[in-house]
Amino acid sequence: MTSNSTGPLDGVTVVALEQAVSAPMCTRTLADFGARVIKVENPKGGDFARDYDDVVNGMAAHFVWVNRGKESITLDLKSQDGIDLLHRLLDRADVLVSNLAPGATARLGLSPADLAQRHPNLIALEIDGFGAGGPLSHKRAYDLLVQAESGVCAVTGRPDEPAKPGPPVADVTSGLYAALSIMALLYSRKGVGGPAPAVTISLFDTMAEMMGYHLNYTRHSGVDLQPLGMSSPAVAPYGSYPTADGQTVVLGTTNDREWQRFAREILHRDDLADDPRFRTNSDRVQHRDVLDAEIADWCARHDLAFIQKTADAAAIGNSRYNLASEVLEHPQLAARDRWREIDTPNGTIPALLPPPVIEGFDPPMGAVPGLGEHTDRILADAGLGRTEVEELRARGVIGPAQAGGGA
Repeated sequence: MTSNSTGPLDGVTVVALEQAVSAPMCTRTLADFGARVIKVENPKGGDFARDYDDVVNGMAAHFVWVNRGKESITLDLKSQDGIDLLHRLLDRADVLVSNLAPGATARLGLSPADLAQRHPNLIALEIDGFGAGGPLSHKRAYDLLVQAESGVCAVTGRPDEPAKPGPPVADVTSGLYAALSIMALLYSRKGVGGPAPAVTISLFDTMAEMMGYHLNYTRHSGVDLQPLGMSSPAVAPYGSYPTADGQTVVLGTTNDREWQRFAREILHRDDLADDPRFRTNSDRVQHRDVLDAEIADWCARHDLAFIQKTADAAAIGNSRYNLASEVLEHPQLAARDRWREIDTPNGTIPALLPPPVIEGFDPPMGAVPGLGEHTDRILADAGLGRTEVEELRARGVIGPAQAGGGA
C-alpha cells in the first residue's frame, strides 16, 4: 500500500473553542487523523496556554505539544459580529469542541438546545470539570484539582506524601475520550444524516474511571490502598531498585509462574520460590517488604546491563528508569524513526509522531499556528470579501494575523 497523507478523517471540519490541554488534545488527535481543525481564539492573547512559558524558541511547551496541525482564527465572541462569524463557521463544520469555563457556551448561545436548533447536524462536544447536575458542577476544574478530588493523588507518591502524576493525565485522558466519542458519532451517522447528539466529557468522570481498580478494591475490601511510589498495590514483586553502577532498574512480575522464574533463574533463590509466604500473588503482596529487601540486595550487587540481560533471559519484564532528557535520546524512538520536524511561527522543532501506526497513512504533522494566522483565509472560505475582513479588523472583531511557520 502506498503511503499518503489522506487520513481517515479527511473532509471532516472541526471548530474548536479551546484552551489549555484537554480540548486541544482532543482536536490535535482529530487533526492527526486528517481532520481540518479551526481553532477559534480571542484576539487579545488567544489560548492562555500560549503564555505558560517560552522555552520552545519563545513559545510555550504545552501549546506546541497539543496544537500542531490546526488553523487559528481570532474572533471577539463578546461581540455580535464575532458570534455571527462563528455561526458561519459552524454552518460548514461537522464538529464543535469546547472546554470553556462553566456556563460559557450557554452564555454564547451555544447550549445543546441552541445548537440543535441552528446546527442540527453538528456534533457538539463539551469537556467540563465535574459534569452537570452535581454539587461541584459550578466549579472551575484544572488537572491537579480534579486529580486530587478523584483520589488519584491519594494513590500516587508515598504514604503521607501524596503526589500528582507528572503528566496532566486528567486533561489528556479526557481529551482522548472526547476524540473517541467524536469518531464514534462520525461513524454512526455515516450515510444516515439527521440530528447529532450533544456530548459531554467531564474530567472528574474520566479520572473516576481511571481509578477503577482502586475503587473496586476499596468498595469490596473496605481498605484505602496506600501509594507505593514506583510499586503497585496489585502485584509483587513490582518496583524499582538501585543497581551497583548507580542506575535504577524496574522489575515486575504479573503472575505466579513469572515469580517462580524470577526467584529461581534471576535471584537463584530456590528457598524464596518454595517459601509459602510467597506462594501466590496475594501472599507476596502481603509480604512485599521482605521480597523488596531481597531483590534490592541482589540488584545492589549487579550492574544494570547484567540485571536486564538476566531478566530478559528469564522472560521477566524490566526497564531502565529514565529522565526526560534521556528519553529524548532514547534508542527505541530513534530506531523506529518516531521524531519529525514540524513548522512553528518561530522555526522548526522536533515532534513525536502520534501513537497510532496505520499502514499506508502518514500523519500530516502540520504546523503550530500563530495567533490568528489563518483568519483571512478561513473567512474567505466562509464567503467574506477582503473589504469585509478589513472592516471587521478595524472594529476589533478579529485581530491581526501573526505570521506562521507553515501553510
